[in-house]
Amino acid sequence: MPKRSSKTKLDVNQIAADILKAATGEPDDLTPKGKKNPAAVALGRLGGLKGGKARARALSSSKRAQIARRAAKARWG
Repeated sequence: MPKRSSKTKLDVNQIAADILKAATGEPDDLTPKGKKNPAAVALGRLGGLKGGKARARALSSSKRAQIARRAAKARWG
């Protein structure tokens, strides 16, 4: 599957403003990008690491099969 662009579509005025900024050498953003909170990153990663396995343990085999059938139908059907 092709990867999707994460950029949002810009309207004509935004594109013109970006071209003007590039031509004049003006920085893209006037506000500095904030750094992520390391504690929040660690907490999110912890949940992400155990999420799929915990969900699989919580579901019965028939429910997992039903979800898999629905996913296959959505993908191929």
